[in-house]
Amino acid sequence: MSAMQVSTRSFGGFVLVASGAVLGAVLLSQYWGGLEPCELCLMERWPWDAALVVALVAVVVGGRDKLRWLALGLAVLFAAGSALAFYHVGVELHWFAGPTACTAGNTSAASIEELRKQILGHQAVPCDQSQWSLFGVSLAGWNFLASLAMVIVCLGAARRAR
Repeated sequence: MSAMQVSTRSFGGFVLVASGAVLGAVLLSQYWGGLEPCELCLMERWPWDAALVVALVAVVVGGRDKLRWLALGLAVLFAAGSALAFYHVGVELHWFAGPTACTAGNTSAASIEELRKQILGHQAVPCDQSQWSLFGVSLAGWNFLASLAMVIVCLGAARRAR
């Protein structure tokens, strides 16, 4: 096997480690760093969770002939993650309207009962306000970049597997 060839198991292992690192960092920031996730943050974890499971299966049962399909499938998952993260960045920058349950808005309640319903139906952590950033890039922005990088890596692996 030359250095340019990648096996399904080794590529699955790479994706497993990368997905585990991203999810681990997110969970550390939540449980150790005190950053509570908003509704969109939680949705952005799903592609990474799915990629983790797919990669684990690939490590256990993968064969060389399945690399292209594995890489293409993972590219689709990470593209979905990129789209979710881009949407979240857009909500933070007020380019897009966010989900009503987690976007800060005005309280136009006409009664105490309406105000109670608004409070109970509102996410505690607003999706349109970044809690943390590094170099001016929010966690959603970093997730977008990481997901996009994984799309590129997966497409490269699929191209090599042809």
